[in-house]
Amino acid sequence: MDNPMAKPEQRFTVPEPEKGPGIDLVEDGNVSGEEVIEALKDVIDPELGINIVDLGLVYGIAIHEDNAIRLNMTLTSAACPLTDVIERQTEMVLGPYSTDVTVNWVWLPPWGPECISDDGRAQLRAIGFNV
Repeated sequence: MDNPMAKPEQRFTVPEPEKGPGIDLVEDGNVSGEEVIEALKDVIDPELGINIVDLGLVYGIAIHEDNAIRLNMTLTSAACPLTDVIERQTEMVLGPYSTDVTVNWVWLPPWGPECISDDGRAQLRAIGFNV
């Protein structure tokens, strides 16, 4: 039986840094994924008052060679009446980076409280939620 701790290549491996809180990121254009993530933190969920990144609503970001930005996003509920508001805010904050922004609404995997970042949890606790 092999002991993985005895193998030096496994013992000192440094994990790759994450690009964002659980966000799949593809960067083929000139726009930085980090810039897009930071900009998306200005999009606030109108019901909760927390940004969509920290709520875990952004599942994927693809920046194409022509700097077109495609987002896979979800909502806390498929019945959310504020889809258009969040989509318009998203297009507005990403406007300085691309004139071609598309939001693809996805429902799988379903959103749950486990998607919320530590910062998001702190913000929710500050306004009285028990998370």
